[in-house]
Amino acid sequence: MPLLADEGTFTTSDGVTIAFTLRAAPNADAPRIVLIHSLALDDSIWDGVVDAMKIDAAILTYDCRGHGRSDRRAGTFTAELFARDVAELLDRVRWHDATVAGCSMGGCVALAFAGLYPERASRLGLIDTTAWYDREAAANFRKRAAAAREAGMAGLADFQAARWFSDEFRARYPQLVHRAIDVFVSNDFDCYAASCALLADADLRPLLASLRIPVAIVVGEDDAATPVGMARQLHDALAQSTLAILPGARHLTPIERPDRIASALLDLLRRAR
Repeated sequence: MPLLADEGTFTTSDGVTIAFTLRAAPNADAPRIVLIHSLALDDSIWDGVVDAMKIDAAILTYDCRGHGRSDRRAGTFTAELFARDVAELLDRVRWHDATVAGCSMGGCVALAFAGLYPERASRLGLIDTTAWYDREAAANFRKRAAAAREAGMAGLADFQAARWFSDEFRARYPQLVHRAIDVFVSNDFDCYAASCALLADADLRPLLASLRIPVAIVVGEDDAATPVGMARQLHDALAQSTLAILPGARHLTPIERPDRIASALLDLLRRAR
C-alpha cells in the first residue's frame, strides 16, 4: 500500500502562505514529527531522512516563510514568529502535538516552539544548531547578507558548499551539492537578509531550563557554523538530552548523513516523555 503524501498550503494569521507536505505512516498510531529546514534552503534537505523514516512515523515538512514555495514576503523575521507558524501549521493538519526537529535555523525555531508552546512539543531534535550565536558570529550574519547584496546569492555559493559539506561528500555526491546550491541561489535577497537577522538576534538560552522533554542533539564533527562546543552547551543545559557527534561531517548533516539523522530521530521518537 503506497504511503499518502498531502501537499498543500495554508495561510497564517498574518496572511502569509506556507507550503507543506504531510506524509502519513502505514500505522495510524505512528508517532508524529515535524522537520524544519535551515537558512536559505527548503524542506528538500530532509528528503534522505524522510526516506529512512517514512515507514515508522507520520512526517510533516514545510518551507518556512520567505523560503522555497512559501510566500517570499520580507519583514521582521524572528524565531518566535517562525514558531507561531509551526503552531498554526499543526492546527491546519489537526495535530495537537508532535516531536519537532530542526536543522540550523530550523533548530532555533524548534527551540522557540518548544519554549512558547510546551504542551505541543512532545520531544525535540536539535541538529547542527545552537540557542545563541556568539556576538562575533551574529555580526557575521549581517556581513553575509551585505555580501549577498553586493555579489548576489551566487557569489556565496562556493563558500556555502564548503561550509555545508565535507570535501569527500562534495566530490562523491556533486548532484546533491548542486541541488542545495540551486535552492540557495534562487532565494529572494530581502527574505535571506531578514532570515540572517533572525539568527543574528536570536537568543533562546532563557528557554532552555524550562524544557523537560526528551531531546536529541546531533552535530557534525567539523561543523564550523554551529561547532561542537555549541552542541555541548545545549547538552549541558537540557536535562533530558543526548548528544551525538558525527565524525567528518560538516553543517548540513540531514543531507550528508541522512541515515544517521534518521536513526537519531527514530531513537528520539521511542523515548518516553
